[in-house]
Amino acid sequence: MIPSPILKVLSTIRDHQVQALLMGGQACVFYGGAEFSRDTDLVILSSSENIERLQRALYHLKAESIAVPPLSEEYLNRGHAVHFRSRHPEAPGLRVDVMARMRGVDPFPLLWDRRTTVTDDDGSVYELLAVTDLVRAKKTQRDKDWPMIRRLLEAHYFQNRDAPDAPKITFWLREMRTPELLIEVAENHPQIRKQVLPDRPLLSLAARDFLGPLSSALEEEEKRERALDREYWQPLKEELERLRRQRI
Repeated sequence: MIPSPILKVLSTIRDHQVQALLMGGQACVFYGGAEFSRDTDLVILSSSENIERLQRALYHLKAESIAVPPLSEEYLNRGHAVHFRSRHPEAPGLRVDVMARMRGVDPFPLLWDRRTTVTDDDGSVYELLAVTDLVRAKKTQRDKDWPMIRRLLEAHYFQNRDAPDAPKITFWLREMRTPELLIEVAENHPQIRKQVLPDRPLLSLAARDFLGPLSSALEEEEKRERALDREYWQPLKEELERLRRQRI
């Protein structure tokens, strides 16, 4: 399922005992929300010891920094992504992006506690961001992320709808982007819908007679999230531009 260059990066991260979780497109591939991803996106624990372990792993991968900012706790803790390109013969040209903090996403220790652990056929273990946290991390201003969120939730729903527990139902009611499926969940689980309604008022429209208005409300919800993400990134983008000018 995971291409061998990405497996090389993940196994190197694991072998160097870096506390990191796979996220981004490749995690979406695992959960059924995407078909292919060229990059490796990681969220890491931002501590001096863990960053040192990451630096050793990147050295092993012959990874070069390809953009500002540099790898440091200071920039990671402010929400920046740090970008590298692997030159290792087993992962040539593979991009590795590292973050420690994301808008709307819990701190790393909580993400680590909720992580999904995958064991492949040879017994190797890989750690992924939980699907609930991956959905939150994907709520960005980028066009490509919103169809992926929808596919992630649809895949999770169809995999679990025959015997869902309360946390899964709550997750669907809070995050589902497909109007017809959101109506189905709301109608099948009215008590949990009532509990979630104060946090997501558009659930009041989750009925067959309101399919059009519900679709419009979901579009407005997406617009608000995109706007929040643009607002979050604006000062970070300005800082990156200052760093680029300093480098030049």
